[in-house]
Amino acid sequence: MVQVLEGENAIAKNREIMGATDSRKAAPGTIRQKLGTDIERNAVHGSDAPDTATQEIAFFFSGADLAALSR
Repeated sequence: MVQVLEGENAIAKNREIMGATDSRKAAPGTIRQKLGTDIERNAVHGSDAPDTATQEIAFFFSGADLAALSR
């Protein structure tokens, strides 16, 4: 599933829910701790900064897609 999250501190909050990139080091209860197996198969991806989020959003969604969501 591909999604765009927005809100105050959205990137930091999402990364907290995902857990450490290396699933073996992820905190208990995080997505990566529960579903990942290692640093390469960590079950989920999330942008690490606004600049990368902008690039990744553009890869998956057109401007029209995003405009329709913001109505």
